[in-house]
Amino acid sequence: MVVLPTYNERENLAAAVAAITASVPKADILVVDDNSPDGTGALADALAAADPRVHVLHRPAKQGLGAAYLAAFEWALRLGYTAIVECDADGSHDPAELPGLLLELADHDLVIGSRWVAGGRVVDWPFSRRLLSRAGSFYARRMLRLDQHDVTGGYRAFRSGTLRRIGLETITSQGYCFQIEMLWRTQRAGLRIAEVPITFTDRRLGSSKMRWTIALEALSRVTAWGFGIGVPARHATSRGFRTDTAARTR
Repeated sequence: MVVLPTYNERENLAAAVAAITASVPKADILVVDDNSPDGTGALADALAAADPRVHVLHRPAKQGLGAAYLAAFEWALRLGYTAIVECDADGSHDPAELPGLLLELADHDLVIGSRWVAGGRVVDWPFSRRLLSRAGSFYARRMLRLDQHDVTGGYRAFRSGTLRRIGLETITSQGYCFQIEMLWRTQRAGLRIAEVPITFTDRRLGSSKMRWTIALEALSRVTAWGFGIGVPARHATSRGFRTDTAARTR
């Protein structure tokens, strides 16, 4: 299951769905739309009507990236998907690289598409965005003792068991911080994590959802966790997610 969270992505959604189905024809896609005023939700419904692999989850308002992914995870776990992928809908993540993430998932519990390992790169990003991303990863790595290089990257593949293990019902982070917290909890649970190089290309259509408040949230939460404030239990379990459904293929 590939999850595409959307807010005002009408210009990009159809191309993203087509590229994913071309790269991994057996993959199902879940579009999670936060009541986009540009009609993204209606377009998602049309795509779903034309292709049984496409599903849509409508949410009443813009509530943040983390909340969208948590809703998607619950949906996917309830239906028994065994692999769940996070992917941007704006064209930044290349679906041609998706098979590589899924291949690595056979031996790991979480696979991160990394911009900051050998072979990874960023295309068309201004220096300020590169600096923010690398500085954010560096700071979070040091404060939380993370082993990975790209701790804020949003192109990720999870095993369903990973999501059940890390305590989804207690996660409240958004934006960059959501990705940091998911990685941190996975590492604290002693699960296997891999990074594979990807090429990240800045969006060509639409506007970025990145805001200074997102970076501020990440800074404040990571700092608190680094000093032992509000640290979650090491072996949390997701009590609110079903575990008795039959497994489905990705």
